[in-house]
Amino acid sequence: MWIPTEHEKYGVVLASFRGTVQHGLPLEIGDTVQILEKCEGWYRGFILKNPNVKGIFPSSYIHLKNAHVKNKGQFETVIPVEDSVITEMTSTLRDWGAMWKQLYVKNEGDLFHRLWHVMNEILDLRRQVLVGHLTHDRMRDVKQHITARLDWGNEQLGLDLVPRREFSMVDPDEISVTELYRLMEHRHRKKETAAPASTHHLFVHVKSLMSANLGEELEVFFHIYDGRENRPLSERFFVRLNKGGLPKSPEKTERQCTLFVDLGSSDLRKDVYIVVHIIRIGRMGAGEKKNLCSVQYRRPFGCAVVSIADLLTADSKDDHLLKVYACNTESEWYQIHENIIKKANSRYNLSGSNTGLAVALQLLHGDIEQLRREYMVLFTRGVSITRKLGFSDVIMPGEMRNDLYITLEKGEFEKGGKSVARNVEITVYVLDIDGQILKSHVAAGSGEPGGDEYHSLVLYHNNSPRWAEQIKLPIPVDMFRGSHVRFEFRHCSTKDKGEKKLFGYSFVPLMQEDGRTLPDGTHELIIHKCEENTSLADCSRYLKLPFSKANLPSNNQTLKGTKESFWITSFLCSTKLTQNGDMLDLLKWRAHPERINDSLSKLKEIDGSEIVKFLQDTLDTLFGILDESSQRYGLKVFDSLVHIINLLQDSKFQHFKPVMDTYIESHFAGALSYRDLIKVLKWYVDRIVDAEHQDHIQQVLKASEYIFKYIIQSRRLFSLATGGQNEEEFRVCIHELFMSIRFFLSQENKGTSPVAQTQAMFLRTFPAVYGELLKIFTVREVAGFVRETLGSLPTAVHADCPLEAVKLQCIAKTVESQLYINPESRCILLPVVLRVLQVHMQEQRDLVMCARILTSMLSLIKKEENGTAQLGSPGLHCSLPEGQLVEPVVSEEVELIVESLLGVLLRTILEISNRPQSAGPAMRLQFQDVTGEFVACLLALLRQMSDRHYQQLLQAFSSKDDLRDFLLQIFTVFRILIRPEMFPKDWTVMRLVTNNVIITTVLYLSDALRKNFLNDKFDYKVWDSYFYLSVIFINQPCLQLESFSPSKRKKILEKYGDMRVMMGCEIFSMWQNLGEHKLNFIPAMIGPFLEVTLVPQPDLRNVMIPIFHDMMDWEQRRSGNFKQVEAKLIDKLDSLMSEGKGDETYRELFNSILLKKIERETWRESGISLIATVTRLMERLLDYRDCMKLGEVDGKKIGCTVSLLNFYKTELNKEEMYIRYIHKLYDLHLKAQNYTEASYTLLLYDELLEWSDRPLREFLNYPMQSEWQRKEYLHLTIVQNFDRGKCWENGIILCRELADQYESYYDYRNLSKMRMMEASLYDKIMDQQRLEPEFFRVGFYGKKFPFFLRNKEFVCRGHDYERLEAFQQRMLNEFPHAIAMQHVNQPDQTIYQADAQYLQIYAVTPIPESQDVLQRDGVPDNIKSFYKFNHIWRFRYDRPFHKGTKDKENEFKSLWVERTTLTLVQSLPGISRWFEVEKRELVEVSPLENAIEVIENKNLQLRTLITQCQSRQMQNINPLTMCLNGVIDAAVNGGLARYQEAFFVKDYIMNHPEDGEKIGRLRELMFEQAHILEYGLAVHEKFVPQDMRPLHKKLVDQFHLMKSSLGIQEFSAYVRASPVHFTNGSPRPCRNSVPNIISPDGGRGVVRRSYPAVNRYSSSSLSSQASNEVSNITGQSESSDEVFNMQPSPSTSSLSSNHSASPNVTSSAPSSARGSPQMAEKHKHSRENACLSPRERPVSAIFPNPLDPAQRAPPHQIGDTTLPRSDPNLSAPDKVRPTPSSWSLDSVKEGAPSFSDSVGKLLCPPVPPRPPYSAGSSAKNMRSQSPVPASRSPQKTTVPPFTPSPTECQSASLVSNSPVLSGSYSSGISSLSRCSVSEASGTELPAGDHPPHPLPPPTTLPNSVSSSSDEPIRRENKTPPPYSVYERNNPRRPVPLPHSLSIPPQTDPPALPPKPHQLRTGSMKLDGTSDPRVPRPRPLPRKVSQL
Repeated sequence: MWIPTEHEKYGVVLASFRGTVQHGLPLEIGDTVQILEKCEGWYRGFILKNPNVKGIFPSSYIHLKNAHVKNKGQFETVIPVEDSVITEMTSTLRDWGAMWKQLYVKNEGDLFHRLWHVMNEILDLRRQVLVGHLTHDRMRDVKQHITARLDWGNEQLGLDLVPRREFSMVDPDEISVTELYRLMEHRHRKKETAAPASTHHLFVHVKSLMSANLGEELEVFFHIYDGRENRPLSERFFVRLNKGGLPKSPEKTERQCTLFVDLGSSDLRKDVYIVVHIIRIGRMGAGEKKNLCSVQYRRPFGCAVVSIADLLTADSKDDHLLKVYACNTESEWYQIHENIIKKANSRYNLSGSNTGLAVALQLLHGDIEQLRREYMVLFTRGVSITRKLGFSDVIMPGEMRNDLYITLEKGEFEKGGKSVARNVEITVYVLDIDGQILKSHVAAGSGEPGGDEYHSLVLYHNNSPRWAEQIKLPIPVDMFRGSHVRFEFRHCSTKDKGEKKLFGYSFVPLMQEDGRTLPDGTHELIIHKCEENTSLADCSRYLKLPFSKANLPSNNQTLKGTKESFWITSFLCSTKLTQNGDMLDLLKWRAHPERINDSLSKLKEIDGSEIVKFLQDTLDTLFGILDESSQRYGLKVFDSLVHIINLLQDSKFQHFKPVMDTYIESHFAGALSYRDLIKVLKWYVDRIVDAEHQDHIQQVLKASEYIFKYIIQSRRLFSLATGGQNEEEFRVCIHELFMSIRFFLSQENKGTSPVAQTQAMFLRTFPAVYGELLKIFTVREVAGFVRETLGSLPTAVHADCPLEAVKLQCIAKTVESQLYINPESRCILLPVVLRVLQVHMQEQRDLVMCARILTSMLSLIKKEENGTAQLGSPGLHCSLPEGQLVEPVVSEEVELIVESLLGVLLRTILEISNRPQSAGPAMRLQFQDVTGEFVACLLALLRQMSDRHYQQLLQAFSSKDDLRDFLLQIFTVFRILIRPEMFPKDWTVMRLVTNNVIITTVLYLSDALRKNFLNDKFDYKVWDSYFYLSVIFINQPCLQLESFSPSKRKKILEKYGDMRVMMGCEIFSMWQNLGEHKLNFIPAMIGPFLEVTLVPQPDLRNVMIPIFHDMMDWEQRRSGNFKQVEAKLIDKLDSLMSEGKGDETYRELFNSILLKKIERETWRESGISLIATVTRLMERLLDYRDCMKLGEVDGKKIGCTVSLLNFYKTELNKEEMYIRYIHKLYDLHLKAQNYTEASYTLLLYDELLEWSDRPLREFLNYPMQSEWQRKEYLHLTIVQNFDRGKCWENGIILCRELADQYESYYDYRNLSKMRMMEASLYDKIMDQQRLEPEFFRVGFYGKKFPFFLRNKEFVCRGHDYERLEAFQQRMLNEFPHAIAMQHVNQPDQTIYQADAQYLQIYAVTPIPESQDVLQRDGVPDNIKSFYKFNHIWRFRYDRPFHKGTKDKENEFKSLWVERTTLTLVQSLPGISRWFEVEKRELVEVSPLENAIEVIENKNLQLRTLITQCQSRQMQNINPLTMCLNGVIDAAVNGGLARYQEAFFVKDYIMNHPEDGEKIGRLRELMFEQAHILEYGLAVHEKFVPQDMRPLHKKLVDQFHLMKSSLGIQEFSAYVRASPVHFTNGSPRPCRNSVPNIISPDGGRGVVRRSYPAVNRYSSSSLSSQASNEVSNITGQSESSDEVFNMQPSPSTSSLSSNHSASPNVTSSAPSSARGSPQMAEKHKHSRENACLSPRERPVSAIFPNPLDPAQRAPPHQIGDTTLPRSDPNLSAPDKVRPTPSSWSLDSVKEGAPSFSDSVGKLLCPPVPPRPPYSAGSSAKNMRSQSPVPASRSPQKTTVPPFTPSPTECQSASLVSNSPVLSGSYSSGISSLSRCSVSEASGTELPAGDHPPHPLPPPTTLPNSVSSSSDEPIRRENKTPPPYSVYERNNPRRPVPLPHSLSIPPQTDPPALPPKPHQLRTGSMKLDGTSDPRVPRPRPLPRKVSQL
C-alpha cells in the first residue's frame, strides 16, 4: 500500500533507471527527485526538472538528503537543507551543463574549454565543502573561490547577476529593495571596474646571462631606481651566477626569484627603472693570462636598464632579454645606469653583440596577503622579499623593521709613494660593543644570506674611486647601542702574487650618547693610517679617535687638513629607533621638566612616522603632563593631542587608529582628564565666532571624535573609581558645551566665510560622537542633543551654500548611526530628517545624498519588520516599552514617509529621467546612479505600504485633479521603471521585484480609477496611461518566461506566478468597465492589445483576444463597419510578427476564438471576412519570418517575400507595406547576386513614381527629395543591376527614358552620359557571352511546406551552369526534410494531404513569345539569345510513350509524345527566380508529328553549324564533322528509312487520310535535309584539314548512298537556282563585313535596299522539277492542289530558334541542348533522335507548336498580309507591329496566297511549302503572342521597305559558283529563280506576275496573335509582370523604345511583311479584336502617398 512519506522527501539518483516497469519513471544519474509516497522498496514521485510527469522507481536507486518542506500537501515544495552555496553551485552547474554543450555545437571552442576547466574546479571545491573537514578560514576562502567562479561563468554565458551577502544568495523578499539594489550595484561595479590596487609588487626571476666571453663567476644586483630624483627606491637583490652564466644554486629558487614589494602607484611611471649591475669575480684585467695569482677581485662587468612602465603593457608571461652595456672608462662606472637612461652613448657601449641577461619580470597588484592567497605556489616554493628603502605608503602597526643601509660613495687617496694610482678595495665589518665582529650581519642584497664582511669592487688604478655600492646591515635593536662599522682600505697589487696590502681604515659608531642613531645623510669619514692588521684587533684604541671630519674639534687641524677622505651615505629604516632628539626629549620629560614647553611645541615638527613609532609612549607622556600640571600645560597638551589625532587621519597612518582605540580602551588611565578636555574644548568653541583665524579651531573640531572618546572614557574611569560622583556636574558641563556648539552653529554666514567652514567641519565629525554619548546618556537624551543641534542651524540659507550639503551628509551619517536604529530615537529624529529631505528633493539639490539617506531609512524599516534590527547595543540604556510591538512603529514611520516624500519622490524620478543627456559622462553617471537609488527607494516604500496606507494616500487628495495628476505621475514613473535601460541586462532579480511591486500597486490604484474616473467623470488621459502601462508591462522581456531555462522559469513561477496573466485579467476587467467609453480607445489600443495577445501565454491570449470582438462590435455600432479595426490590425501585425512575435498556435486561436464570438452577430459575414484576411496575412507573415531565420539567401526567402508583397498589393492594397517589402526583396536579390530579379523588383517601385516635382518625404534609405529625383535614382540603380545581370536590352529601355527626360530639361551633360551608357550596353550585347539558363518545374506537395508553397507547382530559372542534378541537390538542401519523387506523374490526394514534404523536379523547355525576332533572318545569336530566355510565360515538357502495340522492328510507328504546357502567373525572369504555374495543358503528339519535329531540329542544328563554320565562328571544324557524320550515317543505316517505312507506306496513308499534309511535310523536310547535307559537305570540303580528308570522302560516299536510299537522283535545278540561306548575317547586307559568307567559294554580293512586295512571289516560287522530284520521292502522283495548296509551317527549324534539339524527356536527365553556344556538340545524329528510348530521346524544340489546318485562313484572307497596315481602331497593345524581316526564301510563307491557281504561271516552278499539322492534333493551339514591337524609325516611302536577306545579295554568285544543293534556311527547300535576282532592283512586276487577289483595305488586317476558342483568358486579374511598365502606353515618354520589353510606339508602324507563324494562326479574325492571351494594358498605378 502506498503511504505518503514524512521525512523521505528529497533525493539524488545514484544510478540510471530505465523505467521499464508499469508506471515506471525513467531516471538519469544525478537527477534530483521529490518523493511523494513509498511502498515496499519503491518510491513514487517526480524529477524536479519535470514535475508534471510522475511515476515509480526503486528506493535503492536514490540517495536521500535532508530537506525542508514548504506548503505541505498537494502543492508542497522541497528545499534541501544544505549550505546555500552548495545549493547554488548544484543548480548553476546543471544550467551550465546544457549551455556548455551548446557552446560545442556553436563552435565556440575557447569558451567551451575554459568553462569545462572552471566546472571541474567548482566540482573539486564542492567536494571539499561537502566533506566538511575544512577550517573556518579555509572554508571561507573556498566559498569565495566558488562564488567568484560562479559569477565568472554566469557573466560569460550571459546569465543573471546573483545578489550575495557573505557568499550566500540573498532572498529578495527578506531584504529591503534598497538593500537589494545596493548589493546588485556593488557586485555590478565590482564586475565592471575592479578597484585599482594602490600597492604593487615586481616579481623578478633571473634565468641566465648569455655572453661569448664568460669564464668567471658573476654577481648580479637588481634595484629599482628613480630616474627623476636620481636615487634608488629599493634595496638590492643579489644573485650569484656560475661561469656558464646560470644561477649558482638552481635548487634554491629564493636565490633566483624576488619580489620587490610595496611599490606605490606613483612608482609605476616611465622614469622609474629596474637597474641591473653585473660584477665579475676574477683577475684584475678581463683578458689577463692565467698566472699563479689565485686572488680574485670584484670587477665591473656591465649594466642593464629597463623601464617599469614597459612592464605595464608587456605580456606578463614573456621573458625579457636585457641588453648589457659596459662603460668606456671605469671611473664612470658609478653612473653607468644614469648614462644609459640619458642615452649618453659616448660613455658606454654594448659589452658584446650576443650579451644579454634573460629574466622574467611581472608586475603584481594588491596587498601582500592577497598575493599570498593568489600566488600560493610562488610563496611556497620560495621567493626572497626585497624591501623598499624607507616605509611603504601605508605603515601597518606591529610591523617590525630595523635596517641600516650604507652606500659606499667615494674616496680620495694619496699615491702612497707609488708611481701609479692605487687599486683600492674596501672591506666592511660590523662590530658590537665588545669589539666582536657580528656574524651574518653584512648583506650585499636580499637574495643571498648575510655575511661577516663585505668586499667592495676594485677600480683599476684610481685614487679617487667612486663605488656607489649599497649594503644592508640588519642589526637587531638591542645591539645598536655601542656597535660600530669599520671600513678597511687595501691596495690590490697585480704583482707580488696579488697581495692585498692594508693602508688605512675608517669607522663610524651607529648610536650617539643621547640614544639617537646615526643621522641619515652623507658622512665624510676620516681615513686613519694603518698598515698592520694587528693594530685593528683592539677596537677600544681607535674608537676614542674622531671618525668624521664634521665632528672634528676646531683645534684639530692635522686631521682636518689631510686630503684623504672616505664618503658614505647612511639611511635608517626602523620601527623602534629614532634619530630625532626632540622625540627623545619629550619621552624623557621627567628627566628634563624645564624642556616640556619646548618639547610640546616641537612635537608638531616631528615626522609623523617617528610619532606613530612611539604612539602609546607619546600619549602616556601627554596625559602624564596633563595630570601633573594641567593649569600650566593644559592647552599645549590639548593641542598636541589634536595634532596626533589628526595625524592618524592621514592615509599613511590611518591604520594606527585601532592602536589608539586600543589605547583608549585598555591603557588610558587619565580619570581626571575629562574636566580639562571639556574646559579647553568649550574654550575653543566659545571663541569661534570672534576668532579671526579659524584654521586651528577647525583642526580641533576635526579631532572632536577622539576628544569625546577621551572625555567619555575618562568620565567612565572616574565613575568606576568614585562610584559615580559628580555625575550631575558632568552632565551640566556637557549641556553647556552643546549650548556653546548650538550658538556657534546658529550664526548665519556666507558660504565662504571662515565661520561657515568651521560649522561644516563640526557637522562632518558630529555623527561620530553619538556612539560615545550613548555610553553615558540615554537614547532620548542623545536624540535630543542631535535634534536640537541640527535644529539650531540657520534655515534661510542660500541654495548654493556648501553648508547645506554638509548638513545633509551629517543627517546621512545620523541615519546610518547606531543611534537611529532605536525606534525611540527615530520617533524624535524622523520628522527632522524628512523635513530636510523634502526641501532638498523639491529643489533638486544634493540628490545623491538624499538618495543615500532615504535608502538607509527604508532598509532599516525592512529590518525592523523582519525583526532583525538590533534595538540596542551593550551600551544602550533604553529599549521599547514593554508590550509595544515593532509593527505599529514601522507602520507609522511608513505613513510619515509616504505623506512627506512619495509625491516628491515621484517627481524627482520623473525629472531625473527626463533630464537631457548632454551633460558630461561624469554627470550622466551620477544621475544614472541616483535614478537607480531613488527607484529602489520608491519600490521599497511601495512594498512597505499596506491597504491602510493606500486608503489614506488616496483619501488625502483634496480634489479629483490632484488624484488625476498623482495617477498620471505614478503610471509614468512605472513606465520608466519598466524600460530595459533602467537596470543592467543581467539584473533579472531586481526587475522581477520591480514588476511585483508595480502589479501590486496597480491593483490598488485600478480601484481608484474605476471609482473616480468612469461614466460622467471619465478621463481619457488617465485610462490611456493605465492601458499603455499595462501593455508594456506584459511585453517586458524579463517576464517572457518561455525564453528562460526550465529551472529559472520554475523559480519565478513559484515566487511570483505569471504576472503577465494577472495584468491581462486586470486589463480585461477594466476594459469591461469602460462601457461606451471603449470607443475612445478604438483604434488607438488595437495595436497595443494585439501586441499583448501575441505573447505566447495561452491563458493571456484566451483573456485578451475577445477584446477584439468587443472592438469590432462597438466600431460597427458607431460607423456601420470596422474598417478602422481591420486597417490597424493589419498595420500592426506586420511590424509585430517581423519582431518575432506570434506563432501558428496564435493564428489558430485568433481564428477560432473570434469566429466563435461573432457567430450570433448581425455583422457576421463581414466579420468572417476580416478574420479570414487577418488569418491569411498571419500565415504569410509567419512563413516569411520562419524563412528569414535561415542563414543564407535561398529561394524560400525570396518566394516568401514575393508572396507577402503580392498579398499587400492585391488583397490589402497597403501601399507603404508593399513598397517596404519591395525593398526587402530587392536586398535579398542583391545578397544572392540575382541582379536581373533585383532590377525587376525595384521596377515595381519605379512604376509607382512619375516624372514630377512633387516632394517626397524621407523614407527607408531615401532622403527627402522630389519624385523626379527619386525616379531618376531608381532608374540608374535598375540600369546598373540590369547591366550586372547581363539583361542589357532592358537597361537600354530605361537609358532611353532617362535620356528623354534629360533632353527635355536640356541637361546635356547627363544626356551625353546616358547615350554613352546606352551605347556601352549595345556593345555588351554584341561582344559579351551570355549563359543560357535552365528552367525547372518544381512541385511542393504535402502539408509540411510553408503556406505559400504548399501543394503548388512552380517553374524556376536556374543559376548559371546549373543543371538538373545540381538544382535538385540545392532544393533538397533548402528543404532538408523533403523526399524527392522519382516520377513525373501528377501526385494523388494522399501525397497532397500527407504530413510530409515531397519535391517533384524536372527540367522544362521555355516557349519564347518573341517569335518574330527569333525567325527574322540575319539577327545575330547574341541578340536572339535574349529573346529565347526572357519574358517567358509558357514552358513545355515532353514525355514519350508507346500507344497500342509496339513494333519491335520499327518503334517509330507507335511512338507518341505527351506534351505538358505550363503557363505561369508572371513571366520569367521577373521579381523572383520562380513563379507559380497558373495553368496546365496536356496534349499528345502523334508519331508522325514527332518525326517532323525531330528532323526539323536536326536541320536547324546543321544550318547553325554550317553558318558558324562559314563565318569563322568555330575554332575548329570538328562539331560540324561529327554532326554531318551522325546524320549521314544514320540516314544510310536506317534513320530516315525507318520514317519512310513507318509513314510513307500505302497502309499508313490509307489508314490516316487526315495526315496527308503532314506526310508531305515530312517528305519536304527529308528533301531539305538532303539539300542541307550536300551544301554542308561543300562547306566541309573547303575547311576540312588534310588529316580528315579520308573521313570527308567517306561522308561524300555515304551521302550518295543516302540519296539513292531516298530516291533522289538529280538536283541540278536547285544547284543553279536555290542557294541555302543562313541567318547569322546582318539583316542589312551593306553592313555585312563578310559579303561571301554563304557560298563555299565566295562571290560578289548584290546590295539592295528595297523591293516591291510582288517580288517575293517569284523569288520564292518552286520549280516544277522540284515538284516532280518530290512526287517521285513519295512514290505517289498527287495533284498540285493536294500536295502544295497548304499554309507554310512555322519557322520551327530556323536558326533563330532557341535550341536545335529537344529538352529532357524525363525529369532525371539534364537538358542536353542548353547552356552552350556550340549546340552541335550536344547532339547525336538523326538515328539517335529517332531510336532513343522514351526516357532519353529529345523530342521537341523550344518553339511554339504549329496550328491546326482548321485554324488556317482561306487564301483570300491571307494575301492581303503582304502590306499590313496599322489599324487606327485598335488599341495600342492590340495593333499588329510586324518587324522588318530579312528577305529570304521564307517569303513564300510570309505572303503566300493560294498557289493552286497560279503555279504554272510563275516564272519558276514552286517549291512545296511546309504543310502544317493535321486538324486532328491538339498540339498547336498553345502559343500566346505578345504584341510585336515596331521598327526603330518609321519609313516615309509609299511602298513599305523591307530588308533584303543575304541570300538575295549573293544569289548570283551562288548560281554560278555553287554546285551544291541549297535550300531555304528557314522554310525547307526553295529555289530562287534567276529572274528574281536579275530583276530584283526593279519596281514593276514581270509579265504574268501579279497578285492573284486584290489587296484588301487596311481594316481587314488579321490579328497577328490569335488563340483557339478553348484558350481561357490568361493573366487577367493576376499581378502584372514587373516589366509591364513597358507594355503600357506611356504618354510621358515620346521616344519609341526597342522591342525588348514590348513597348507600344506612339506612331503607326510601317507596313512590313509578317513572319510565317503569324499567318498560320487558326480562325483568323478580321475584326481587329485582340487575343485574350495578350497581356492587357496595365492601368496607371496609384500615386505613391508621399513615399
